[in-house]
Amino acid sequence: MRIWVLIFFIKTKPSNPVLRDRIHALWNPECYHGWNKSKKFFEGWYYKIISADQKHALAIIPGIAMDEDGTKQAFIQVLDGRNLKASYHKFDAQDFKPNPKKHDLEILGNRFTSDSIELDLPNLKGSLRFKNLNPWSSSWSSPGIMGPFSFVPFMECYHGILSMDHNIEGSLEHNGEIISFDQGKGYMEKDWGHSFPEGYVWMQSNHFSKPGISVKASIAKIPWLGSSFIGHIAGVLIDGELIEFTTYNGTRLKHCSISEKQVCLQMENKHYALSINATREKATALAAPISGFMDARIEESMNAHIQVQLTDKKTGKIILEDIGSSAGIEVAGNHELLLK
Repeated sequence: MRIWVLIFFIKTKPSNPVLRDRIHALWNPECYHGWNKSKKFFEGWYYKIISADQKHALAIIPGIAMDEDGTKQAFIQVLDGRNLKASYHKFDAQDFKPNPKKHDLEILGNRFTSDSIELDLPNLKGSLRFKNLNPWSSSWSSPGIMGPFSFVPFMECYHGILSMDHNIEGSLEHNGEIISFDQGKGYMEKDWGHSFPEGYVWMQSNHFSKPGISVKASIAKIPWLGSSFIGHIAGVLIDGELIEFTTYNGTRLKHCSISEKQVCLQMENKHYALSINATREKATALAAPISGFMDARIEESMNAHIQVQLTDKKTGKIILEDIGSSAGIEVAGNHELLLK
């Protein structure tokens, strides 16, 4: 019923501009979702950029945060994955200026779009362009990686994959050093809601033996109507096709084990079986949202490795057996809840 009401509003073009912007964002996960939000809300975009020689790995995270009392702040967080350092740049909320019609965000001289970033931070300046983006599939009934959960109004955290893999052009001046990202690789996603899950695992790599391959997987505890369930999402981009493993498409999580050195996952849907063994490396602390504000701490590594095996169940053929480098990985909160 909810989806048909929303479609009706779109077709009748509601006069309330805030309502129009919120409905537009629902089917365009890359856009800002916080219209008319004043407290207990966060939204952040995650740009992962790796140089062609993999000597430089950065994650750049712009966003907005609002606590339970309505105190607001904009921010740009930078993770230097190779040097294991992170910086948090705080801005007035008035400096956060999203475009309601497309992914085009400005924060006091810094600009972030679907195909570019322009940075003017104390130790990070320059511009990059992105080409050949590979977003998650989307349809009227399943707008992005959240699928039908996109229409549920009380989720703790929503997620979007803006590009599983793309090419980079341009350079940045980082701590006084000019770094070329020409022919580098990028990945882009985002989150919004009020808090990260109580326990979750997230990992991603698009540095495999052949270009054009990207793997992303996450497992999380999802609150649901006074109870909870373990949700799982994974995608394998290979030969231009995105093979999806999600809670809502009938995928089963068959195994999840987590140790100080490794994370092992096994998923299976009607057509494919996916096995992932991730090797954990030293991580760096990042600010994360809790009840809207960036008061929690998580740790992320950008130096991990992900061993992947993807099998066609009908033929038994191994479609992909490879190891991804420059992998991002987070193991956060009470991850014992996820073990299986």
